[in-house]
Amino acid sequence: MKELVDFIFLIIIYILKFYKKWKEKGRDVLVVNTTMYIYLSFVLYFTLMPVITSLPFIFNHSYTPMNLVPFIDVLNSRGDFVRQVVLNVIMTIPFGFLIPFIKKENVKLLKIVFYTFLLSLGIELLQPLINGIRSADITDLITNVIGGIIGYVMYLIFKPLATKILNYLKK
Repeated sequence: MKELVDFIFLIIIYILKFYKKWKEKGRDVLVVNTTMYIYLSFVLYFTLMPVITSLPFIFNHSYTPMNLVPFIDVLNSRGDFVRQVVLNVIMTIPFGFLIPFIKKENVKLLKIVFYTFLLSLGIELLQPLINGIRSADITDLITNVIGGIIGYVMYLIFKPLATKILNYLKK
């Protein structure tokens, strides 16, 4: 239920800050940007929430250092490592797909890798700060970037169809 406070805050930000601005730029921009906003809201839900109700307590626990050994869980067969790897890849596929539509420029793979890396790094560094139970892991960073790359490849495959749909929305 604590996550509800965060979602209400995100809805208020969307309505007061983004909706009108994006709507003025056209339905296509509104649809793409709103889709990215909703996607990122759910990324926050699965990785960081609750944030607002956790803020008063962020210094009440020790900061767990990042695991810097790639795929140690896989190598040691700890936990549900296959599920974690698959979910981390899946989580950033939409990001790699949507970024080229948001940027409205010829986005190359290297930029997708960079943007996905920054998104994942931010999440990984904040997780142990906001929630003392969670920890940061280099494997998550790597698998998130792989997901962004897969999303970008899907963008390249579906770009003609997606562009037709967005052009239809402009009308």
